[in-house]
Amino acid sequence: MRSVFPFLQWLPSYNKRFLGKDAVAGLTLGIVLIPQGMAYAMIAGLPPVYGLYASLVPVVIYALLGTSRQMAVGPVAMDSLLVAAALAPFATTGGENYVAMALLLAMMVGGIQIILGLLRMGFLVNFLSKPVISGFTSAAALIIIISQLKHLLGTAVERSNRFHEVLYNAAIKIPEINWVDFTIGLLGIVLIVLFKRWNRKIPGVLIVVVLGILVVYLFGLQSYGVKIVGSIPTGLPSFHVPVITGANLLELAPIALTLALIGYLEAISIGKSLEEMNGEETVNANQELIAIGASNFFGSLFQSYPVTGSFSRSAINDSSGAKTTVSLIICTFMVVVVLLFFTPLFYYLPNAILASIIMVSVVGLIDIGYPRSLWAYRKDELVILLLTFLTTLFIGITQGILFGVMISLLLMVYKSSKPHFAVLGKIEGSDYYKNIDRFGEDIEVRNDLLIVRFDSQLYFGNKNFFKQQLYKCIDAKGPNLNGIILNAEAINYIDSSAAQMLIRVIQDLHERDLKFYIAGAIGPARDIIFSSGIIDELSKECLFVQTKEAVDYFDKAVSPSKISAKIAYQSLRQR
Repeated sequence: MRSVFPFLQWLPSYNKRFLGKDAVAGLTLGIVLIPQGMAYAMIAGLPPVYGLYASLVPVVIYALLGTSRQMAVGPVAMDSLLVAAALAPFATTGGENYVAMALLLAMMVGGIQIILGLLRMGFLVNFLSKPVISGFTSAAALIIIISQLKHLLGTAVERSNRFHEVLYNAAIKIPEINWVDFTIGLLGIVLIVLFKRWNRKIPGVLIVVVLGILVVYLFGLQSYGVKIVGSIPTGLPSFHVPVITGANLLELAPIALTLALIGYLEAISIGKSLEEMNGEETVNANQELIAIGASNFFGSLFQSYPVTGSFSRSAINDSSGAKTTVSLIICTFMVVVVLLFFTPLFYYLPNAILASIIMVSVVGLIDIGYPRSLWAYRKDELVILLLTFLTTLFIGITQGILFGVMISLLLMVYKSSKPHFAVLGKIEGSDYYKNIDRFGEDIEVRNDLLIVRFDSQLYFGNKNFFKQQLYKCIDAKGPNLNGIILNAEAINYIDSSAAQMLIRVIQDLHERDLKFYIAGAIGPARDIIFSSGIIDELSKECLFVQTKEAVDYFDKAVSPSKISAKIAYQSLRQR
């Protein structure tokens, strides 16, 4: 029961001294979440109130089911952008059908995450490599920033998910700029940045929101064409089952899967980083999938669009002293109070202020340091990052992430098809056998014996490469060659295709009167050597724990010790 509901692990022993810290953290979090949630709803193309709805049920659900005690869940910029990108082709922004599809999308995302969690499929997120995520996130951040120009300029700018198109659409609208809107937005950006640099504990976002409302109200800036939020419905969201149709499910399936994986990646990375900072080990990857999934699924029943963990708010929650997810409950209470009593206060909130909040919030997502480090030591991964970045920026959001994953997987497959293949020699005065290309003059090289090492699993994708490299080295040795030793320390798996190849190679070498030995095979590889029939061609006597033992046997027919032989011949298949 405690594994399903993690709060049961800490709630019975909840320290009352934690309540004060959780309360402060929750109040601080609420101060940031309320304007941020409204702003992020705008990115998603939804009325601002849906940002507040997304800050209720999903947050409570995560507080009960989540395994990170400091992570803050709710609407985030990245997911909001993906929602807008997904729904733009199917419905008019902010319309009734648009909202309905956003809620359905949240339900689908949640359902996928729950299923993946129950199936313990958290490992799937590993296919989203860091170069892909970095390139995608940086591009998405730029798209989000540029998408807010319409609110900053105070004029209608045609929507697009392509950076250059939005930039062009904004540029041609510059003659129509509302200078009052622009001034308000620019001052909002400056003030938020200054407050952050001066003292991060100061609620700069809240101050800017209050100032923006007061300025518009007191000076009647509506008459100057300033765009405001307007009426926000008072009251809590009602229970509402999203409209489900086969056509909508098919249309939203690709983006729902993308959102499910990206949302989980964001959440788990935040949870793990907080865990490391606090010296705790509470985060369970599969339970996090279920927790985020349940937050989205049940949140959709109360008019929430897709949510996940927030980098900025989680950092605020942690730095404010949060000890448990009670801080999230207190934060939710603040949102409830606002929805019940204070939504009229936001009537005069300028859209330009919300735009300034978004711009400052997402600029931190642009990662410059990581590409620089890749330039120094991994230019192949830098290429993946740049391709993902450019594809996301100029072609499309979903295309960018999918293309990045595809290129990343292709690179992985290519590297695994041509792994490192080394010829080994004995370092003089030792029993170490190392790569002759690395140690040069310190290596003893023999003409009668070839020792090779294959630094990868052996499977259908690289079996031909292995065979080519092996025979290339055999031919280079010439007629004096009498034996070959395969150092298999790095081989953790041999598939059926590779096993058959290895059997045929051993048979061929024996026909040439060349001896063949395997040394250093680890347990899983030994199991396959015995079960696949490789051992029948090799014979037990040619299987060794260490390369040195194989060399001694080749030179002097000295059998290894009983314990060494026991280890070398040990296999689950032989029990």
